[in-house]
Amino acid sequence: MLKRISPFFVLVVAALALGACNGGGQSATPIATLKVGMAYDTAGKGDGSFNDTAYAGLVKARQELGVEIQEVVISLDETDSDRQERLRLLAASGCNPVIAAGISYSASLGAVAKEFPNTTFAIIDAEITGPNISSLLFATEQGSYLVGVIAASASKSGKIGFIGGMEIPLIKTFEAGYVQGARSVKSNIIIESEYMGPDGDNTAWNVPEKAKSATEAMIARGVDVGFAAAGGSNLGMFQAIKAAGGAAKGFWGIGVDSDQYNMPSLAGVRDVILTSMMKRVDIAVFEVIRGVAVGSPILGAQKFDLIREGVGYATSNPAVEPYKPVAEAAAAKIRSGEIKVATQ
Repeated sequence: MLKRISPFFVLVVAALALGACNGGGQSATPIATLKVGMAYDTAGKGDGSFNDTAYAGLVKARQELGVEIQEVVISLDETDSDRQERLRLLAASGCNPVIAAGISYSASLGAVAKEFPNTTFAIIDAEITGPNISSLLFATEQGSYLVGVIAASASKSGKIGFIGGMEIPLIKTFEAGYVQGARSVKSNIIIESEYMGPDGDNTAWNVPEKAKSATEAMIARGVDVGFAAAGGSNLGMFQAIKAAGGAAKGFWGIGVDSDQYNMPSLAGVRDVILTSMMKRVDIAVFEVIRGVAVGSPILGAQKFDLIREGVGYATSNPAVEPYKPVAEAAAAKIRSGEIKVATQ
C-alpha cells in the first residue's frame, strides 16, 4: 500500500451547471460533468510558478465547464512506483482526463495509461507516446529569447545572469533562448549561469537560499539583471536583487512560467520583477480538459509556441513598457520564421 496518500489528497467539487443560450433562444445541451485528476510535482501549489499555472487551468475548467477536481502531490523521496500508484488511483476513481505536471512522471505515466485505455492522460513537459496520451510541450526557448532581449536592453552593466533549477535539457532550453535573445541586442554581453542542482536532484526547485547566494555572487561581479527558471528557488534570486537596492539601483529580476509580478506568494519582492517568461500551462491544461469534455481529446505531441500563444512575456509591471517595442519586433520575426531560436 502506498504511504502518504491522504495528507496530499485533495478533493474539490464544483457544483456549476453549464448552460447557455444560443442565438435562437434555446438552451444548449450541458456537457456532462467531468472529474479531472491533477498530479503536481514536488513543489505543489503555491510555488508561484509552474504548478500554480497548471492549477489556473483547472480553475478555468471548473468555472467554464463545471468539472470536479481531484489533486495529488508527490514528495521528494517518492519512486516511480509511488508515482504510478498516484496516477492509478486518480484513474481508478473515475478521473478523465488525468494530467501529470512535470517530467518526473515520464516513466510512470506511460505504464498507467496502458492500464486505462479509455482514459485520456496528459503530461506537461515530456513527450510520451500512446494512443490515449497527450504530451504538452512548450517552445520555452522562444519565450526565453524575448526576455533575453528585454534583459539585455535593460542592463546598464552589460552583464546579466541566469539561475536554473535542475540541470536538465528542459531548463537548458530556457538558458539557450535567453542567451540568444540577449546577444541579438548586445553581441558582447556577458551572461553568467548557475544551476541549483544536477539532473535527478529534485531539491533544486526549492532552495531559495542557494539561489539567493548565487545571485549575490553574480551581483558582486557586476550582473544587474537576472532571469530564473528554478521553480520555488526563484524567490531567492528576487530577494538578492531587492537587497541590492532593486530598481532604484538598476537591478531587475525576470520570473518564469506564471506572471510572477502578480503572484501573491511573491508580493514582497514584486517591485523587482521586471517581467516573466510566460509558459501558458494553464492554456494547455484547459485545452486537454475541454477536448475530453466535448468528446474530442487532443492527443499526441502538442507544441505550444508563440503562434499558439503558449509562450510569451508578462507586461503587468509598467516598467517593462520601454522594452516592449524591441521584444514585439523579435516576436514577429520568430513567428514568421525569420528568427530560429536554438534549444541548446
